[in-house]
Amino acid sequence: MKILAFESTCDETAVAVVENGRTILADQVFSQAKLHAVYGGVVPEIASRSHVEAISLLTERALKEAGISRSDIDAVAVAYAPGLIGAVLVGVNFAKAVASVLQVPLIPVHHIRGHIAANYLAFQELEPPFVCLAISGGNTLIADVRDYTDMSILGATRDDAAGECFDKTARVLGLPYPGGKPIDELSQGGDDRKYEFPVAHVEGRPYDMSFSGLKTAVINLAHHAEQTGKPLDRAALAASFTRAVSESLVPRAMHAVRELGYGKLVVAGGVAANSRIRKDFQQAAEAEGVTLFIPPLRLCGDNAAMIGAQGYYEYLAGIRAGSDLNAYAGMDLSQNYRRESNG
Repeated sequence: MKILAFESTCDETAVAVVENGRTILADQVFSQAKLHAVYGGVVPEIASRSHVEAISLLTERALKEAGISRSDIDAVAVAYAPGLIGAVLVGVNFAKAVASVLQVPLIPVHHIRGHIAANYLAFQELEPPFVCLAISGGNTLIADVRDYTDMSILGATRDDAAGECFDKTARVLGLPYPGGKPIDELSQGGDDRKYEFPVAHVEGRPYDMSFSGLKTAVINLAHHAEQTGKPLDRAALAASFTRAVSESLVPRAMHAVRELGYGKLVVAGGVAANSRIRKDFQQAAEAEGVTLFIPPLRLCGDNAAMIGAQGYYEYLAGIRAGSDLNAYAGMDLSQNYRRESNG
C-alpha cells in the first residue's frame, strides 16, 4: 500500500511516499530555517505562506523520486494536529484536495504519533508495546505505546519543551536558529560540570518535567557574566546545559521502562539528534539491558515519511477523514480521530 503523506505543522514543508508503513519510496523536505533565523524563531505567518509556496512542487518531486504516478497512490495521510494552526491548515487543505481528486482515503495523523512512527521506518523489527520519549521544539512527553494506535501519556513537560529550551539557550549564546545543532557542536569538549543548572522535579508526578527554570538559569548566568564583566565559558555552558536536559530526560524514561516492563525504549523527535542525549540513552539502556531505538538523524526532525508510516497503521485501524477534516493547534496523543469530533 502506497501512501502519499504531508507534514506542515511548523517550519518544514514535507511530502513523502511510504509503502506499507515501513519503506520510504520518497522523502522531500523544504526547511524554512533560513527564513526564520533573522527573527530568532518561527514566525507563524511566514511559515504558512512558505508552506503554500512549496507544497505543490514538493509533491511533484516526491512522486518523481518514488517513480510512480498519481494513479499508484492508495491513500493520502496528513498531520492535522498539533502545530501552528495556520501552517497545519495548509497541509490539511492540500491533502483534502489531493485525496478528493485521486478518490482515495484521507488519513489524519497526530504529529507526535508520526515522530514515534519514524522508528518503524528505521527499525523493521520494532513493534509495540514500548515506552517512547518524544522530545522536540514543541513537545516533550513520555508515552506508553501499547499498540500502533493505542497509546497514552505517562508524563510531559509542565511548561517549555526541551527543544524550545535549546533554541532560547542558543540565542543567549549568540548562536543561530534553530539552536539544537549549534549547541551540540559548541558543547563538544566543553566542561559539562563547570556550571550547575537545575533539574526540576514535580512532586507526585515522577514522569512530568519542567524546563522553564533551566531556561531562566541560563539567562541569569549569561546576564550576570555580562554585567560583572566576568568571562563566560560558552562551550562549558552549552555542555552543562545539555547535561541538565539529559539528566531530566534519561532517568524518567528509564524509570518508565522499568515500571511497564516492556524492555524497549523508543526516543523520537528533533532533540533526539543531540549527540550527548543519544550517548546517555545508549549507556543507560546497555546498563539495564533495555533495547533502545533512536532513529537516524534524518528522521529525527519533522518529515512526511513518519506521517506516512503512522498513516498506514491508522488506516489499518479504520481511521478515515472526510472533507470536513479540520486542523488543531493542540491535541492529546491518546485521542484517536473520530468524524463526529469535528461537529
